[in-house]
Amino acid sequence: MFSGILIEKNDDNYQAAVKSIDESILPEGDVTVNVSHSTLNYKDALAITGKSPVVRKFPMIPGVDLVGTVTHSDSEKFKIGDAVILNGFGVGETHCGGLAQKARLKSEWLIPLPKAFSPHQAMAIGTAGYTAMLCVIALEKHGITPDKGEILVTGANGGVGSFSVAILAKLGYKVVASTGRVDQAQYLEKLGASEVIDRNTLSEPGRPLAKERWAGAIDSAGSHTLANVCASTKYGGVVAACGLAQGMDLPATVAPFILRGVTLAGIDSVMRPIEDRLEAWQRLADILDPTVFDDISTDITLTEALTVAEDLIAGKVRGRVVVDLNQ
Repeated sequence: MFSGILIEKNDDNYQAAVKSIDESILPEGDVTVNVSHSTLNYKDALAITGKSPVVRKFPMIPGVDLVGTVTHSDSEKFKIGDAVILNGFGVGETHCGGLAQKARLKSEWLIPLPKAFSPHQAMAIGTAGYTAMLCVIALEKHGITPDKGEILVTGANGGVGSFSVAILAKLGYKVVASTGRVDQAQYLEKLGASEVIDRNTLSEPGRPLAKERWAGAIDSAGSHTLANVCASTKYGGVVAACGLAQGMDLPATVAPFILRGVTLAGIDSVMRPIEDRLEAWQRLADILDPTVFDDISTDITLTEALTVAEDLIAGKVRGRVVVDLNQ
């Protein structure tokens, strides 16, 4: 038996609770991991609260991220005692995830924990930081260098946004952070933002084309925000889209793409090939200053995760939330 959050659904009754879970509930996999830390992402919060149909099978342990130590392995890739990370691959949706003390996983989903990071730091980064790095790599591969101009980051107080600001600033970009919590501008400026703007300037319906400003952007909002970001991106600019906090719709026109040559780069972190994951995590190890974790992450327990999930959905949570499975 081990402790974890279990989501159950019977008829119309949807419930998430911390329970003592029997190992027989774990699905098939060739590697078993004792989980030391997990995270609480937006997707995890949706799963726990039931406010979006994230969970596809029941009962389910949520948690799209985990780090821990291998205790059993039928794979040549990993041996007992190895420290490993998992991000995505449907874990927490169709396969029991990281918000529990034990997980059984497929070895092809795992990567070694980089030596540069402690387990806690790896989860402070988690899917959010890893996704932010994928977005920055996309900008780089499309030729968006620091000399090209300002880079906009929407949802800047969130996990992806916070790491996007920190990574871009470290690489020498001039970063403009858009947030609904402008009262926390000091936090974003400490991460490296040169300017903080109110998200309301971007979140309402806008024109097909606006004044050119951004050389590139990282957007986790979607909907009108993404449409307005594209409309105000410079000729040849790139927008990396990785989220839908405002909505899944995209009420835009083709004008930015055919008149300004703007590129809209979709960023998926869930099914990303292992090669891309290894590249992103190595770049994170090379770029990030360890002191950034103190500003970006907050620690909670499993029980606290049930309440914090509601706060996260309401936009009240700043940065990253690390769940310590040993508490």
